[in-house]
Amino acid sequence: MIVLPALCSFVCAVSLADEPKFTLKAEKADPPKDLKDGFAAVLSDQSLQLLDEKGGVYATFWFRKAIPCKAAPEQVKNGLTYREIPQTSLVGVVQFTQPWIDFRKQKIPAGTYTLRMALQPMDGDHQGTAPFGEFCLLVPAAKDEKPGTLEAKALHELSANAPGGTHPGVMLLFPNNKPEDEPKLAAKPNAIMVLNVKRPIDADGTATTLGFGFVVAGVTTQQ
Repeated sequence: MIVLPALCSFVCAVSLADEPKFTLKAEKADPPKDLKDGFAAVLSDQSLQLLDEKGGVYATFWFRKAIPCKAAPEQVKNGLTYREIPQTSLVGVVQFTQPWIDFRKQKIPAGTYTLRMALQPMDGDHQGTAPFGEFCLLVPAAKDEKPGTLEAKALHELSANAPGGTHPGVMLLFPNNKPEDEPKLAAKPNAIMVLNVKRPIDADGTATTLGFGFVVAGVTTQQ
């Protein structure tokens, strides 16, 4: 099982053209108090902070201690993907200290949000809007009642409360097929910045890991 070191002081910086510098800092911290009962018990107390160029906390992540998935031993041996994690599964929590713009160019107010797995619908409305089809949907902490899975429709409706419209708040996931032990920021084309982490997975009782790539900055090129 891979976890972030307690009170880790590593700093990783990535600078993008016309974008502010961001750094990462991991430290021990309890999950947010505004989460409903049950969430803190499944979240790690190792937080991962995204700091702005002045050293202020822009966003803080808490990831699930072990993310459950449905996978046969052969799948685990060959390597897991996002597709083995059941949709709506809780992956973690993010807390923004200031408004954040999601990949769909929606404004997400400062606050605490749960992050749940979702797949992009295979229809014409979403064709070509993102380079990959896996996302985490953001749900305001006050609206998410329990850490277990939800009905997909219910998740979409809850997540729409994040931007305050009809479309869910989205955090695009990039592939992270060769995750490193320490979290890192990676610059991608089109001014996209990805937070790469390795997280523990519980594959029906078998312990393994999976790399995640959370898009923390950058938006779709579609109008």
